[in-house]
Amino acid sequence: MSTVQTMMGKSLLGLKDMSASELMSILDRAAYWENNPTKISNVMNGRFIANLFFENSTRTRTSFEIAEKRLGAEVINFSSAESSVQKGESIYDTVRTLESMGMEVGVIRMKPIGLLAELAGRIKAPLVNAGDGNNEHPTQALLDLYTMRNHFGSIKGLTVAIIGDILHSRVARSNLWALREMGAKVVFCGPTNMQAPELAEFASYVTMEEALKADVVMMLRVQLERHAHGEFRSPDEYRAQFGLTMERAAKMASHAIIMHPAPVNRNVEIDDELVEHPKSKIFTQMSNGVPIRMAVIERALG
Repeated sequence: MSTVQTMMGKSLLGLKDMSASELMSILDRAAYWENNPTKISNVMNGRFIANLFFENSTRTRTSFEIAEKRLGAEVINFSSAESSVQKGESIYDTVRTLESMGMEVGVIRMKPIGLLAELAGRIKAPLVNAGDGNNEHPTQALLDLYTMRNHFGSIKGLTVAIIGDILHSRVARSNLWALREMGAKVVFCGPTNMQAPELAEFASYVTMEEALKADVVMMLRVQLERHAHGEFRSPDEYRAQFGLTMERAAKMASHAIIMHPAPVNRNVEIDDELVEHPKSKIFTQMSNGVPIRMAVIERALG
């Protein structure tokens, strides 16, 4: 299951099995925090939250930290590069050690898939998935849904095209599960060697031309480093076939929006001029990450 009940609250490991009502409750609570005129709350005063990032991150970690501090929590930032993990300590022992010192919620990013669920079964404190391998990135998908709902008023009935490296994308997976549950249609588009065959039964693969007809055109970061011997020899080749160029953006519906989880490879998956184009919601997504993560942290502590 994607949600795990703990002694202190609820872990958020993924969105695959989350109901529409629970997804909606998180979005609604995020709206409460976004519209709260008080920037700093004391609702989590004296509570200890640890950000445990065993994989590099800038935006996600910073967004979580701002969210936690806006709730009034005491924040511990943990970097594996400076920890005993480098000396051979297991991730479990690291998390268990911080829990024994008073950690009440653990926000975790890691490369291994499946380990987070195992940890949640052994750790009493609730855990929040900040991205695990190419499995899920639930808070990114939640902020994406929040952005769509704010713009369109509802998610039900939307068509969302997710374009790019589906194979390695945890963002694509979390969005797929949540959007389908909320009544949206998801289509994928990408090079053959960047497709995820196991997801084909849940979302069809379409041409770039067809993808541009969607209400939401969501570009993914192209992880060309994972495809050194693939069909694309250069970023220019990728842009020519699957990049959102100015010419392609002109073919989008007048009401459609552009999204991207960031970081952005400008002039690769998306032209530089489109990053802050009127249709683009990229920086709005980043802004929405704070109230979403406030809602998730609050939920974790019950």
